[in-house]
Amino acid sequence: MLERQFRNLFEKASKMKGITGEHLLGMLERRLENTVYRMGFGTSRSQCRQIVRHGHILVNGRKVNIPSFMVKVNDVIEVREKSRNNPTILAARDATAHAPCPNWLDVDREALKGRVVGMPKREELVQIQLNEQLIVELYSK
Repeated sequence: MLERQFRNLFEKASKMKGITGEHLLGMLERRLENTVYRMGFGTSRSQCRQIVRHGHILVNGRKVNIPSFMVKVNDVIEVREKSRNNPTILAARDATAHAPCPNWLDVDREALKGRVVGMPKREELVQIQLNEQLIVELYSK
């Protein structure tokens, strides 16, 4: 993600009611590239970005090739029918089979399909060791 994209995301988060840092992390987590990563269809965020960019992903039955697309509750995310035999996606699915799926996603890894069942919460992002308040202070200047 580039600086300008991050700045725009911060501006949107700061205009929302509530804690800006938590909104910012939630919006970062709901980007399509990150959601595909959390679902286990890629082994890294950059690989998931490329998978999305190459048009392998459908959101609610429509092809989306924008990695920064924001998913919403009840969005269905799946691998396109033509891409279900893609060796990269299948290898990533098998490599991440042991990884737990976040509570805000309901994933069927065998069908290469998932659904957003809720919004990500800060408590669920325990693997991220950062102080979002420092980011808020830096960008508030």
